[in-house]
Parts: sequence; C-alpha cells; structure tokens
Amino acid sequence: MVSALLGLLALVLHLALMLAAAPLLTGLIRRIKARLVGRIGPPVTQPARDLLRLLRKQPVVSESASWVFRAAPATSFAATLAAAALVPSFALDMSTAPFADLLVVAGLLALSRAATALAALDTGTAFGGIGASREMTFSAFAEPAMFLVIYTLALLVGTTNLDAIAGVLREGALGLRVSLGLVALTGLVVAIAENGRIPVDNPATHLELTMVHEAMVLEYSGRHLALIEAGAMLRLLLWASLLAAVFAPFGMANADAPLRWLPAIGLWAVKLGLLAAVLALFETGTAKMRVFRVPEFLGIAVLLGLLAAIFLFISQGFA
Repeated sequence: MVSALLGLLALVLHLALMLAAAPLLTGLIRRIKARLVGRIGPPVTQPARDLLRLLRKQPVVSESASWVFRAAPATSFAATLAAAALVPSFALDMSTAPFADLLVVAGLLALSRAATALAALDTGTAFGGIGASREMTFSAFAEPAMFLVIYTLALLVGTTNLDAIAGVLREGALGLRVSLGLVALTGLVVAIAENGRIPVDNPATHLELTMVHEAMVLEYSGRHLALIEAGAMLRLLLWASLLAAVFAPFGMANADAPLRWLPAIGLWAVKLGLLAAVLALFETGTAKMRVFRVPEFLGIAVLLGLLAAIFLFISQGFA
C-alpha cells in the first residue's frame, strides 16, 4: 500500500516537473545559442511568459475550419502529456511503470503529430498543406528508425517496457556494446527530426519555403497556439528525458525510496543541461538542410539502427 502511494506521489511530482521544466529547457537552449553567437539573448523564463501571454488571448478561427482544427491543439497536447507520463525522469517504478512501453510512447507521439497535420490540412491553406506533407514524409523515415531502436533494446533486455530497460541499463549488466552506441546515435537523429530541430527544421524561422512545423500552425492563435507551443516544448523535454533514461540512467531513484528523490532530480537537471548545451552547440555550428536532403539524413538513422540489430545478432551468435 505504501509503495503504491509513493509510486503515485512520484508520478504527480514527475508530471509537475515535466510541465515546469519544458519551457525552461527551451529557454535554456535559446539562451545558450544566443551566447554562442555573441548576443545576450532572452531570459530562460521567456518561453513560459510567452505561453502565459498567449493563454490570455482569444483565438481567431477561420470560418472554413471544422471541429478538427479546434480539437487538434488539445488532442496533440494531451497525447504528448500522456507520453510524458510514461517516460521516467528522476524515478523508476512510478504508477505508470506497467504501461511505460516504448511502443505506446511511439504511438502517442504519432497521434500528436497526426492531429497537428490533420488540422493543418483542415483549413485548406497552401502553407498548411506543405507543412503537413513534409511532416508526414519525414515521419515515414523517422518511425522505422525508432522501431529499430525499440527492437534492438527489446533484444538486449527482453522487453519493450521503458522502466525495465532503464533498470537493467542502470545496473550496468549489459556493459559497453557497439549496438548500444549505434542505437544511441539513431535515437539522437530521430529526436532531432521529431522535434523539428536543425538540420531537419529551424524552429526560429518564418520563411515559408523552408518551414515544416511552423507552416502547420500558422493559422493558430491565442490559447490554441499556447497549447501547440506547450506541446512542442514538452515533446522536446520528453525526448531529452527518454534519451537520458535509456542511455544515461545512472543516478535514477526508485519510487519507493523518497529520500533519494532530491539527488535524482538534481542529477536529472544536470543531464538536461548537458543535453541542452550539446544541442545548442550543434545547432549553432550546423546549417539547415534542404528539404529534399532530409530523407537522406533520416535514412542514415535507419541504417544505423539496422546495423545495431545486425551487430547484436552477431554478438549473440558468438556468445
């Protein structure tokens, strides 16, 4: 009974931290990027202020928009939040641990993406159609790479449950493997594509011919746009936490050990800060790719994931 209550309490704290840290992570990345190019940049809390400002504004909806357009922001945000509830941040064995399957997480993220793409097509604008088609094209390459990551991790651990995978890797039972390195690279590429970061997309651009995610949400305003932006920030934090939980699970506490929560939260924040710094440095020194080259970039991720599975088969065959 006590263990169940602690698992529920850890889940509530986890969700609160995810919602609070999502805009801060985005603000930290923007701040570091500004510093790298010699500017002061906005404060780390600026994305949170922008969300509050948008929430106070009334949305403007096109007369040609249907219920799909109105329901998409809430649907996309709810799917992302549900996925975030399954990805552990500082503690394992939370109340959602039995349902924390990587396939479920991938499905919820796909639902979020599909809702946004359908809303972009609903209004019938040219930019919305361009952004939706590009998003679906990129996902056709990113999702196979993601499934190869899940497949390789399932072969290594024997399950697709994220908590079980993080627990095994935290104990160091698998040691250093070539397959894990290749899977980590594949996961990084997929995370970049799923979040529309450079070189796949530039979240700071408003050039119509190069936009992907921004082209899909051009028609949104007010609290609808706030939900879309909050979902994008939460998705970035979700992927950072997912990569940290799978490939750097050291320091994570168990839900039934509340005395270790505070150090685990601090270590989680350090991991997020390091990932933010690496991403900012990478984006500052990398140019955005042409749209037609993005499938080649994602094809490399598919190849790396396939090599990881092949090397794992070979190593298990000789074991």
